[in-house]
Amino acid sequence: MRLGSAGAKLALVAALASGLGGCLGYNGEVVHGYQLDSKAVDQVKPGASAEQILVLLGTPTTTSTVGGDAWYYITQKTDRGFQFMKPTVVDQRVFAVYFTKAKKVDRIANYGMQDGKLFDFVSRTTPTAGAESTFLKGMFLNLLKFS
Repeated sequence: MRLGSAGAKLALVAALASGLGGCLGYNGEVVHGYQLDSKAVDQVKPGASAEQILVLLGTPTTTSTVGGDAWYYITQKTDRGFQFMKPTVVDQRVFAVYFTKAKKVDRIANYGMQDGKLFDFVSRTTPTAGAESTFLKGMFLNLLKFS
């Protein structure tokens, strides 16, 4: 009878181990976007053509539409302590290739989080300058006007 009890305990331990096995190996870090290859980046030189950049780096994440021609390759690394927690941005990189009018590389830049504010690529909203006006504030201001 003791052998059956030991076998049941062993089966319970095996079931728990297999259930928790999916949690092992997950450290919470996820890389989104373009996977920047340092060897390919080192080959990007001023004077190279746009076709050469496409071969080296592939299609850019986004391109500029105002004030010149630039291609942006965007990488974002997020970390989440537990699966149910909201992810936080740990690192963000934007590798930019700026072109001349003749579609030759003018210069390159590698921006990180320390170069500016973190911004949301998905929401597509631009914060406005000044204080936010609320409904209640507007209502009280209108009630106080005696004209």
